[in-house]
Amino acid sequence: MDLIKDIDIITAEEAQACDFKTTADENTGKSKKLYIESYGCQMNFSDSEIVASIMKESGFDTTSDFEQADVIFLNTCSIREKAEQTVRKRLSQFQTAKKNKPELTIGVLGCMAERLKENLLTEEKIVDVVVGPDAYRDLPNLISAAEEGEKGVNTFLSREETYADIAPVRLNSNGVTAFISIMRGCDNMCSFCVVPFTRGRERSRDPHSILAEAQDLFAKGYKEVTLLGQNVDSYKWSPEENNKARLNKKEDEVTEVVNFANLLEMVAQVSPYLRVRFSTSHPKDITDEVLYTIKKYDNICNYIHLPVQSGNSRVLDLMNRTYDREWYLNRVKAIREILGEECGISSDMITGFCTETEEEHQDTLSLMEIVKYDFSYMFFYSERPGTLAAKKFEDDIPLETKKRRLAEIIAKQGELSFERNKLDLYQEQLILIEGTAKKSDQQLKGRNSANKVVIIPADKAKKGDYVRVRISEVSQATLFGEVLEVNPVLA
Repeated sequence: MDLIKDIDIITAEEAQACDFKTTADENTGKSKKLYIESYGCQMNFSDSEIVASIMKESGFDTTSDFEQADVIFLNTCSIREKAEQTVRKRLSQFQTAKKNKPELTIGVLGCMAERLKENLLTEEKIVDVVVGPDAYRDLPNLISAAEEGEKGVNTFLSREETYADIAPVRLNSNGVTAFISIMRGCDNMCSFCVVPFTRGRERSRDPHSILAEAQDLFAKGYKEVTLLGQNVDSYKWSPEENNKARLNKKEDEVTEVVNFANLLEMVAQVSPYLRVRFSTSHPKDITDEVLYTIKKYDNICNYIHLPVQSGNSRVLDLMNRTYDREWYLNRVKAIREILGEECGISSDMITGFCTETEEEHQDTLSLMEIVKYDFSYMFFYSERPGTLAAKKFEDDIPLETKKRRLAEIIAKQGELSFERNKLDLYQEQLILIEGTAKKSDQQLKGRNSANKVVIIPADKAKKGDYVRVRISEVSQATLFGEVLEVNPVLA
């Protein structure tokens, strides 16, 4: 899924659902077919592109039909229980394919593989290979072993692996926008989150390889890149050390240090016609230096995804978010002062966390009203085995209370999204056309700098065009524009 998408009003159950993507058909003459089904966050979809590249070197084209595949991979997510349940259902569905085609190899990759490891081999009898996020280079060896009848497991978590030298195979690409992974792992130990346990410690990728990937994408016609990381503001690299924790201890001993603001500027300088986005930011790490870098370059999009999770300081402390309500609001104030009221801000919210009171829930609603988010990801708390919260706290908020609180947060965000969108009415904006609109092939869809979807008539431009528009109409989730100019000169 897109890391950030315009929010529609949805049910509590739908808000807990997980998105997925599958591989497309590729026929370059390879002898075998690979099918990947990817769940969860954009980091997982980016990882699937790395996996496809590794497997391509071993003689595999991709397919969109798992029944045509020689190897099926489920690239999994453990962030919420819904994602794991979905993967288990898919594994049972693949059982029929395995019975009809015994030579078929089935593998579970990613965070769920890391978390459950041996359980997947013993409980799900059809799984042949279990591989964690840092062991994808070992896939060809494990597949070969599986073809000989051996089960394969590699869930080693690395302190160095960034896959910097692997050129991803772009899957499900629109040819206009692409994602570039700039780091792996996470050092934040949020009590509700499994990521530090499934993706390991934080490692930053060589900035020169990131820059080369951005330049290559632009040369191939891409017009926008999104720099991806669990916590991009924590990006920190030196030639001697890419592990942030170790780098912080010996910063005086290294020849240079590249931080996220430096990296952002490097990528922005590729071309004024290459838009730059990034996700996700962490409130404790986002700096004024990053904000001033965004302000300096018109092609760095005026939009920040800044997850708050809760508007109450006591709950934030239980979540181990390492900031409080006041700190968060100070960061929002800095964004507004440096980048202006028009800067898009979105968030993640978890309602019904352990011991959350009604008053503390109201604090989240009041913080939303102060910040005025353009859109948000909103969920009720789902306890994940192995997390600090599961070990330390009782999941004591009744499900019905969680759902009711979530519905209130969703309703509040709907009001705020509409309020924010109305500020765009009659404004002139530059959008990048990504393709045909979902509801009609007579319309094109683009995004403005603040990451809002803008719809224009299909006969006015084409995919990949920059279009200057005047916003003529707005809804809660979408802007509609009148075309003023196609492919204007960008400074």
